[in-house]
Amino acid sequence: MTYAEPPLREPDLPRTAKVRPTALRTGWTTGACATAAAKAAVTALVTGEIQPDVEIGLPAGRRVRFPVERCEVTGTPPARAEAVVVKDAGDDPDVTHGAELTATVDWTDVPGLRLAGGAGVGTVTKPGLGLTVGGPAINDTPRRMIGDAVAEVVDLSEVGVRVVISVPRGEIMARKTTNRRLGILGGISILGTTGIVRPFSTASWRASVVQAVHVMAAQGEQTVVLCTGGRTERAARALLPDLPEVCFVEVGDFTGAAVTAAVEDGMTGVVFVGMAGKLAKLAAGVLMTHYTRSKVDLSLLGAVTAEAGGDASLVAAVTEANTGRHAYELWEAAGLLAPAGDLLCQRVRQVLRRFGGPTVTVDVAMVDFAGSHVVASSGRWPR
Repeated sequence: MTYAEPPLREPDLPRTAKVRPTALRTGWTTGACATAAAKAAVTALVTGEIQPDVEIGLPAGRRVRFPVERCEVTGTPPARAEAVVVKDAGDDPDVTHGAELTATVDWTDVPGLRLAGGAGVGTVTKPGLGLTVGGPAINDTPRRMIGDAVAEVVDLSEVGVRVVISVPRGEIMARKTTNRRLGILGGISILGTTGIVRPFSTASWRASVVQAVHVMAAQGEQTVVLCTGGRTERAARALLPDLPEVCFVEVGDFTGAAVTAAVEDGMTGVVFVGMAGKLAKLAAGVLMTHYTRSKVDLSLLGAVTAEAGGDASLVAAVTEANTGRHAYELWEAAGLLAPAGDLLCQRVRQVLRRFGGPTVTVDVAMVDFAGSHVVASSGRWPR
């Protein structure tokens, strides 16, 4: 049977919220909440008065008012103030929802704003994030927002203010993020480009995938290992134990974005480790595999079955399978998992080589659904 190369497709991102009876509620980024806390604390420092709420400007110009959970002033005249704004992530499943963004402020002798990270805010330890190594993980947009908000209260050309952003339990929250892998240790990042959290945003995941590749490249690594999730990553790390942790990137649905970033950063090797369903989509030329934008091509899996030596009844069963996993199970029951899996991995390799271009080598491995071992590959790993 002649194999026809599929067209390469990287569909647009799905909408951030599906059609529902009521709209999903937006929320606020850690950067917006930190900005609100900083302005409330500086206002309290200047006036000596407790601030019940505070208004800040978002990057696009919109003005938003935040409730202040707690505000304290110490000293007469005020020498120190602290304010807390609790993050409301709306309907987004955000690990920092409910975080207490805390700003502690005091005066300094040198005019200007001195911004620092306190407990629960991560410290940058690796290059590639666009932030100073050794400094707090507070991204550029929140830094600007905090500076602008403080400047609405005091003239920073004449007075000096120190603002320390902290997040109680931030180090615990960070365990559920990719911060440690990116070299951000000890807490969460203060993030946000618009100040607004869009519910169930796949755009944020895509951005984190690209950022992870850039961090890896900044450390001089040349091989990126793309995994679809935690189980495939465990298998990949067992497969390539000599590679540092930063080389392993959970791409989810954004394989195309990761490969593009790797090529742009001059990397020479791409390894993809996945399970049957994602591999089937990639083999069909689909580089963004979100379920709303792609389906497993069962006819492709049927063709792979025939090429691997499956009889007509098995080909028909695979072509009519419910899912990619079902096809995998049919191959396994028929004793064809290894040859069919190898062929599928080879097709994925061809797609990724075409997409990435001639500058990168590509290897592909398929793991079982427990992520415990490799069951097939494009040729690099014998079973």
